[in-house]
Amino acid sequence: MTGFFKGYVRVVDRLSDYVGIVAMYLIFLMVGILLLDAVTRNVVHIPLHWCIEAAQFTLTAYYFMGGAKTLKDNDHVRMDLFYERLGAKGRARMDAITMVCLAFYLCVMLFGSISSTIYAIQTNETRFSMWNPSMIPIKCLMVACIVLMLLQTVSLFFKHIGTLRDVDLSPDAKADIA
Repeated sequence: MTGFFKGYVRVVDRLSDYVGIVAMYLIFLMVGILLLDAVTRNVVHIPLHWCIEAAQFTLTAYYFMGGAKTLKDNDHVRMDLFYERLGAKGRARMDAITMVCLAFYLCVMLFGSISSTIYAIQTNETRFSMWNPSMIPIKCLMVACIVLMLLQTVSLFFKHIGTLRDVDLSPDAKADIA
């Protein structure tokens, strides 16, 4: 059974890494879009109305796509009142409880995002602006990224339970302690 958990953790961690790398490069796309907007508005005096919204969509994709990698790498914000004073198993226990709470939150978010995406598809929802872009692609991306964050939360939960049971489930672990 440990093989299943290791495989799950390896696949989800790798997927989170790949999606996180793509998200990392989105920041360059956003900077390019904003630079194009600045040049066309101030130098050429032809404002492009789509630039700011495209930058907003790119930023939205950036933070949704970076969520799972942030969780995986433990780069999220943590309120540390006594966490650092705990031992490895105490931290793992607290993190496992936190992962259950996070999974509940992500399930609620997933339910809402699926509902919002279905509405966008049924009504062909667009953003009310001069550019009038479709909301369907960003909402579909939101659903996919929330699913990935939920999968990463389960992966982290497995890792924390493994720590409590003295089993290393990290993808680079060489041997099990059964």
